[in-house]
Amino acid sequence: MAGGRNNTTVAKFILLGFSDFPKLKIALFTVFLGTYLLTVAWNLSLIILIKMDSSLHTPMYFFLSNLSFIDLCYVTSTTPKMLSGFFQKTKFISFVGCAIQYFFFSSLGLTECCLLAAMAYDRYAAICHPLLYTNIMSPTLCEQMVVAAYITGIFGSSIQLCALLQLDFCGPNIINHFFCDLPQLLVLSCSETFFLHVIKFVIAVIFGLTSVIIIMISYGYIVATILKISSLEGRSKAFNTCASHLTAVTFYFGSGLFVYMHSSTDSSLGYDKMASVFYTVVIPMLNPLIYCLRNQEIKDALTRCKKKRIFSHCHS
Repeated sequence: MAGGRNNTTVAKFILLGFSDFPKLKIALFTVFLGTYLLTVAWNLSLIILIKMDSSLHTPMYFFLSNLSFIDLCYVTSTTPKMLSGFFQKTKFISFVGCAIQYFFFSSLGLTECCLLAAMAYDRYAAICHPLLYTNIMSPTLCEQMVVAAYITGIFGSSIQLCALLQLDFCGPNIINHFFCDLPQLLVLSCSETFFLHVIKFVIAVIFGLTSVIIIMISYGYIVATILKISSLEGRSKAFNTCASHLTAVTFYFGSGLFVYMHSSTDSSLGYDKMASVFYTVVIPMLNPLIYCLRNQEIKDALTRCKKKRIFSHCHS
């Protein structure tokens, strides 16, 4: 099956992963394992902190806790399989397993696009309409926006999965990647893939570009409002509430659109792999840091949490 094309249906794929760098196997495994453990620890800690501290029960932190949950699941959908592959001579994955992995990875990625757009709208409401903020961003609306993000993400991924399952894979069965991603699978298919290329492009436009447009419009109003603030301190405070979100958006959409908005060829798959490492492994680790390092409310919540633990320990 790993040779030339034939009429045999491929039942398994071989994930090459990072086998191009055999001398760096131990080093890469250590780096990716450390990154994965940090990602799990930081995102889980942020979710628990937001849940425990009542002062963080606001729309912004409600969205942030969901972003951390998505990042936690997102990195888990690809990294454990990739880590196990470092010590396997042949890194097999079944066609069904490949399809399931892509479905979860794609669903979570599309959901994150929608959630980042919702977070931009939240910042718009907070800065442009501060007196009406609590009425605009009601708990019900926040919950509806998050549920809608999950539903639309699953729906968009289901469309791609259904189209993917219609393709034939006759060989070769070698995926030059560390997980089952759509561009790499399209290169291997012996069916006509034009329709799925169109679907991939349309999904990228609907979720990626539409989310970016919503974010840009929201920040257009935000910038206009900030420029009207006479106090330099007030401008700085307003900008700081948006800086973390803008950084996360730039990293995520920049790397994601690079992979999904261009046509993959054998020569471009290496670049796709490097970009994929960034948005599937690095960004989920960086997001908690991006949102927490310059966030005084998070720092205050951590201080209160530490004091509670110390008091509880002394009392016991």
